Amino acid sequence: MSDFRKHLERSLQDEEFAREWEEQSAERDVMRQIVEARMEEGLTQQELAERCGMKASNLCRLENGNGNPSVATLEKIARGLGRRLEISFV
Repeated sequence: MSDFRKHLERSLQDEEFAREWEEQSAERDVMRQIVEARMEEGLTQQELAERCGMKASNLCRLENGNGNPSVATLEKIARGLGRRLEISFV
């Protein structure tokens, strides 16, 4: 088990941390999907950013979880990946 996983498991024992971690699960999922899709397409951050008409630094920030992208930005990223954005409530 990685050091990160060990640290995360210990941290999740703290109620406040666990609640915050759960509240941010949607953001982490979106970030993960962007990174995975970009890698599946064989694109660098720079290449995808150019396709999306955005700065590579902004894409990097989103992939690192340090941004809160609008639906319009997510749509640009989806188009840049040759995909479509689908949002659902389950």
